[in-house]
Amino acid sequence: MSLLQRTLKLVLALTIATWIAIVCQLSYATSAGVIAILSVLDTRRSTFKIAKQRLLSTILAFGIAGILFTLFGYHLWVLGLYMTFFVPLSYHWGLETGLAPITVLVLHIYAEKNLSLGLFINEIALLLIGAGIALILNLYMPSKQKLILRYIDVVENELREILRRLATLLRSGDGSNDGQLIAHLELTLSQALEAVYIESNNQLFKSTNYQVHYFEMRREQEKILKNMSESIRKLHLQSQENHILADLFEATAEQISLENPAFDLLTDIASLLHHFRERALPETREEFESRALLFQLLGDLERFIQLKVDFYSSYQLSE
Repeated sequence: MSLLQRTLKLVLALTIATWIAIVCQLSYATSAGVIAILSVLDTRRSTFKIAKQRLLSTILAFGIAGILFTLFGYHLWVLGLYMTFFVPLSYHWGLETGLAPITVLVLHIYAEKNLSLGLFINEIALLLIGAGIALILNLYMPSKQKLILRYIDVVENELREILRRLATLLRSGDGSNDGQLIAHLELTLSQALEAVYIESNNQLFKSTNYQVHYFEMRREQEKILKNMSESIRKLHLQSQENHILADLFEATAEQISLENPAFDLLTDIASLLHHFRERALPETREEFESRALLFQLLGDLERFIQLKVDFYSSYQLSE
């Protein structure tokens, strides 16, 4: 939600809720506006959740206050005793969001020194008006679907660029790699996940789990790429396997898109593993270390591809 949208919603929440309370001739009408302001949150789901919590919090608070005021009267120390019970119970039952606004309603009872049904109805009406207006205003939430689709394209392009860069480094035998591309991908994924989580929390009935899982899968792949980068940094010896593995990195880059299941790549990796095992044993320490790094890179690439295959398979089966 942009600053302009938030400002407009808060202004409307305050004025509409207060106006309705005045029209209904409720006492302390501005409290409805305050509750409405406090109930306008960033997503639809969080707004519905907090409205439910505050309704339960009201029941709890009025129950405690009603018992204590009836037993001991309307004294300041009784108000303190009410807080002594209300605060820990609110946190225990996860209703702490109602502490401030609902205590304001209890203070009305304390000020009126009255436990009449009419006053209770007045306070409940203030809560329902404030929370209700917030819910209505938050029914409009700008969709982030276009932004999320752009992030999918950006992430896939960055993954391709990184894989091709790693392939180039494998062929050249130069282990230098500043990691800037991977760092930028990590930032892009963080921004994409933030957007997709907000979109998910704005959907009350339509599920966006697919997109959440997609970006989480890509984040796991990014972590593997970071390990690959570290391995290639230590790799300086040229060999035939370097070029074969580089070709496999490029083939992976070509099949990185969301629509491609990449099943064939796992077969290619199995063939390359067989090739590694058939090769003569390394003769020098440098060759042995290089071969070990190549095996590690191949294993990391297999895990990288398997994440995509598992993701693709799980959603193909669900369909």
